[in-house]
Amino acid sequence: NYIRLINLMETLLSFARKEPSALLPGYTHLRRAQPILWAHYLLAYFEMFARDCQRLGTVFKNTNVLPLGSGALAGSGFPFNRKAMADELGFSGISRNSLDAVSDRDFAIDFLHAASLTMLHLSKLAEDWILYSSEEFSFIELGDEVTSGSSLMPQKKNPDAFELVRGKTGRVIGDLTALMITVKGLPSSYNRDLQEDKPPVFDAADHLAASLEVTRLSIDKTRIN
Repeated sequence: NYIRLINLMETLLSFARKEPSALLPGYTHLRRAQPILWAHYLLAYFEMFARDCQRLGTVFKNTNVLPLGSGALAGSGFPFNRKAMADELGFSGISRNSLDAVSDRDFAIDFLHAASLTMLHLSKLAEDWILYSSEEFSFIELGDEVTSGSSLMPQKKNPDAFELVRGKTGRVIGDLTALMITVKGLPSSYNRDLQEDKPPVFDAADHLAASLEVTRLSIDKTRIN
């Protein structure tokens, strides 16, 4: 997902370079405020996604810790060098407390929080471009690859891809909420409830990956009026 985020940012930069002097209205309260450059508008999203990259980097740093040797909760009696094993396996460090290590799910919640914020930024962009591609605004035209027609009204060009991204955002935020609720009342050490950590993490990762890909494609296929 980190690489997909970088690819999305590169697509934004490419679009900004392609239209360096194009103008559009800048809004506050969804009311026209001041004229701005289209490139300046795109770079606002570049900054949001740059922060998302930093967050994902922090998630990786916090996750890259070896818990091996914690045992069930009080460590292992086997005489092995945990630091040497961490180095050999490519971890940046080792966990320091076995009781904490068997119950820690901060790394999963950190990822879900980072994924949720990225999805919020994708949803904001999606909402903008759904509006900007409408007949009322008509600033941009979305590509045929990411839109659909209507079975009843052939003049329509529906912004399906962006609507789906906007919808998936609620799902990823729900994954974050689900895991936080799971761990909120647990006593220390391991509890079977913690097996519920995997479905929300995998679900969020999949939806984030798909949303980043379709947003990058949608930007690449959009033409500015």
